Order: sequence, then C-alpha cells, then structure tokens
Amino acid sequence: MNIRRLEEKDAEEVSALIAETLRTSNIRDYSVEYIERDIQALQPADIRQRALWTHFYVACAGEKIVGCGAIGPYWGRMDESSLFTIFVLPEYQGRGIGRMIVETLEEDEYFLRAGRIEIPASITATDFYRKMGYDYKHGLSEPDAEGLVRLEKFRRPDCDDQAD
Repeated sequence: MNIRRLEEKDAEEVSALIAETLRTSNIRDYSVEYIERDIQALQPADIRQRALWTHFYVACAGEKIVGCGAIGPYWGRMDESSLFTIFVLPEYQGRGIGRMIVETLEEDEYFLRAGRIEIPASITATDFYRKMGYDYKHGLSEPDAEGLVRLEKFRRPDCDDQAD
C-alpha cells in the first residue's frame, strides 16, 4: 500500500471512489437523497478545489486508488485543523487502510502545528474515528443539522477551552 499526495489527474478516480463508498457503506445511516447530494458536492472539480486548500492524500494498491483523506486549516486558523474526505472503497475496508490514511494525516504539518483537530464525521465512520482517539466535541454524540457528528482530538491541553 502506498500513500501519496493527490495529483490533479486523480480527481476523477477519487470522486468515483467517494460515490461508491457513500452508496455502499453510508446507505445504512443516510437517505439516498442525502447521499446523492453529498456525491454532487464531491465531483472531480470539487476534489481539485479542495486539494488547493488542504493536503489531500490517496492510498493506492498498485495503480488503483483505494482510499483518500485530506487535512486542512479549521476555518483558516493556524492553531486548529480539520480532517476531511476520508474514504476507503468498500471492498478494501477492514484492512487497516483507513488507519494508515489517518496516521498519514496525523504526520502532516497541518496536524503537527494544531493544538486541536476536528472531524466532521459521518454517522457511519464515527466509531472508527473514536478508535483513532477522537472524541465527541462538547460531549455531543448526536448528528448536527448537517447529519454529521463533530469529533475532535487535542494535541495540547491548553487548547481544550478554545474549541468552538
């Protein structure tokens, strides 16, 4: 398994990977309408745009992209970051690829400079992120108005009272 930074040419394959994962893995937690709306917001042009303001990585099995994930600033802040767009193809789930992607993101400069990292997590992925050391933001385990569970990890104790 090789994890590398996303290249512009990867956007089509990454967008298709996300669509397949949402339609297969997330369907048990979300409506078809919700999933299709997410898919429309993660088209190749959107992936390329996201890669302009994040560090976007892909996990490859040979030449095939089987997973992805990104890290970037939390609302432009220098001391907080967010993880985004973490997906693994359904047939590759359960093999440690998601863990490898998160570990790669946690070695990135956006992670290392941050005192707090937030994940706008799908209901589907919440347990996975909790196993990776992320906890409910403000203790809230229910999805918000966007259907996401806000999780966070503190790298420095002094950041605990700064979280929005």
